[in-house]
Amino acid sequence: MTAPSSDIVLERMMALHPKIIDLTLDRVWRLLAALDNPQDRLPPVIHLAGTNGKGSTQAMIRAGLEAAGKRVHAYTSPHLARFHERIRLAGDLITEPDLIAVLDECYAANGGEAITYFEITTCAAILAMSRIPADYTLLEVGLGGRLDATNVIDAPKLTVITPISIDHEQYLGNTLAKIAAEKAGILKRGVSCIVGPQPDEAMEVIEAQATRLGAPLIAQGQHWHVFPERGRLVFQDENGLLDLPPPNLPGAHQIENAGSALAALRHLGLGEQTCEAAVTGARWPARMQRLETGPLVDAAPQAELWLDGGHNAAAGQALGAHLSTLPARPTHLVCGMLNTKDVAGYMRPLARHADSLTAISIPDEVNTLPASETANAARAAGLNASTADSAIEAVTRIVGETPHARILICGSLYLAGHILRENG
Repeated sequence: MTAPSSDIVLERMMALHPKIIDLTLDRVWRLLAALDNPQDRLPPVIHLAGTNGKGSTQAMIRAGLEAAGKRVHAYTSPHLARFHERIRLAGDLITEPDLIAVLDECYAANGGEAITYFEITTCAAILAMSRIPADYTLLEVGLGGRLDATNVIDAPKLTVITPISIDHEQYLGNTLAKIAAEKAGILKRGVSCIVGPQPDEAMEVIEAQATRLGAPLIAQGQHWHVFPERGRLVFQDENGLLDLPPPNLPGAHQIENAGSALAALRHLGLGEQTCEAAVTGARWPARMQRLETGPLVDAAPQAELWLDGGHNAAAGQALGAHLSTLPARPTHLVCGMLNTKDVAGYMRPLARHADSLTAISIPDEVNTLPASETANAARAAGLNASTADSAIEAVTRIVGETPHARILICGSLYLAGHILRENG
């Protein structure tokens, strides 16, 4: 079968429910029951939620577990270039025939009932992972936690909550406390939870929910600490101190993500060699990823081209902090964002680190913010902004004036996916 076959099945699933996001678990429980409850047959689950860093943290945990010889399933979203990226079965991306088969099976079992795209594809991932032996299942929340389609595991091995910030307010609430309550919905009675650094308002909610459920917290700043020191990463918990190389994923914020991953691995009883592999062996595309091949690189052979999919205020702060650590070089942003995001909050931390911003609309994305509106928001944030019709036009224009520029394409995972499909 050819690659477009699964795309056709996925397109058919989009028509099953008019809303892209409609948070409830009723439809998921119904379909899982029709599939004979595959969620009850998964290998031990590590369930991850949070606003920022859950994908990077999952990647580090997976790198550590696999270095220890463990077979690991992993589920993440959204995908960048191909849907298959969402589902790893015992370390390998799901194959095209297997994906088609499991999607068709879920579509038939659903019987034409209303169900969202994310819900039915999550059920498909769970079904696929339930049929292949593995030592662990890494399950990443799509949105929120309490009513997310992944929140169907009665007794996970471990839960993880990465940093929480304001995002998806239209679905989760407009305060940190409300958002934290949704994220804390993954906590389960008696199951330990690794908690990354949190604002006080969010931490209070997590602690209250943990107390109600008797869920032990293993929290940054209380039970473990992580920090950079002389170019190294230092992690300390009740088991002692680790002196490790820095994370291979770039950015100071990856120190905190590494801390959560290391705390998880230590809780699972894994040693220093596994922990080192976690921070040095993780791979996670579109997180300050250097582009090495493709038409954009060909158009700018003397420039540095980077790609980042961060898209909220906290991601903007992390990106700005990372840019401040790089060697001095003219830095230009090529930015496309969704119309559901806090564009001003994302851009303000970047303004003092960039010489210009060229705004583009995200190709083939119905919820893209028009380039003109992105440019207006950039100007309001203090950036010298213009528009272009495409990323290649923007890059060509930048290097026409500054051949050795540092160019960062940023603002959305959907834009990042488009760039990687064209420049993979």
